Amino acid sequence: MNPRCNASRRRLLVATAAALAMPPARPKARWPYPTLSGEPPLVIAHRGASGYRPEHTLAAYELAIEQGADYIEPDLVVTRDGVLIARHESELSRTTDVGTRAEFAARRRTQMIDGRSVTGWFSEDFTLEEIRRLRAVERFARERPANAELSGRLGIVTLDEVIALVLRANESGRRVGIYPELKHAAHFAAVGLAPEERLAGALRQASARGAMPAFVQSFELPALRRFAQLSEAPRVMLLDRSPSAGELRELATQVQAVGVAKSLVFPRDATGAVGAPSSLIGDAHALGLAVHAWTFRNEDVFLPANLRGRPQREIEMFFEAGVDGIFADSPDTATTVRNALRR
Repeated sequence: MNPRCNASRRRLLVATAAALAMPPARPKARWPYPTLSGEPPLVIAHRGASGYRPEHTLAAYELAIEQGADYIEPDLVVTRDGVLIARHESELSRTTDVGTRAEFAARRRTQMIDGRSVTGWFSEDFTLEEIRRLRAVERFARERPANAELSGRLGIVTLDEVIALVLRANESGRRVGIYPELKHAAHFAAVGLAPEERLAGALRQASARGAMPAFVQSFELPALRRFAQLSEAPRVMLLDRSPSAGELRELATQVQAVGVAKSLVFPRDATGAVGAPSSLIGDAHALGLAVHAWTFRNEDVFLPANLRGRPQREIEMFFEAGVDGIFADSPDTATTVRNALRR
């Protein structure tokens, strides 16, 4: 085998092991739950501490770090001038006030994205300077009225700004990583704004400035394959349906973890209740794949019918089942449960 390939593979294995065991600064201790690495499961701040602040805002990311999250998660879309910004999707009207801005009324249009027709305002039609004029709004206004009170008061942030926040936290003694998602990668590539090189470049620049563990996730396996040619950051394939045994084996040759919908681990019955876990975590671990589950939210409307009022118990069940990490809107709830189980 080519020595250069051997060296590259060694670097990838080292980087992957470091990320999967994040945070490395934590002393190794006995942990009674069967994670792949034997370490406590990761707490990933889903779009920041989005249970308490509008998602993907600097305020949400800052609070997540304060609450002890191991990673913060920015979803990434691209502007017309090629800048990666933190938004849940390229269509902006659900999470910004763009629909109230008369100067942008003519930008509203309909296009196909990921195989479906979408109408609205799209990040690729705006320059960063124009994006700066917009303000974030709360997507779950009814469920999170305190967040809704902040609608219109917080700006849209770039990936570079998120990375700068993480690096500052790490310089002060924290150990925080970043967990970006490549959104609509094929769509952006089709309009000349492929995000993979942009993200890989940002991570390279960040590594030159300080330590910052990273996972990169996507629902699009081709995007993760392209990213693998540009960066050694561990990759996570997102799944919203149960993979076959063959599919899981194939994924194990291309990614380091799978990010799965909660229902794939604890299926809900006809009443919306959960019981025993599926075999997914054990099947993935047998192939060397870590399992990160999404999304954990405290509000009853999002909880299984038999766990309403008990978001902590839902998290405990996943930790006991051996999940390697969870995406949580309320990182403080997840870290409190983890700390209590360790004690």
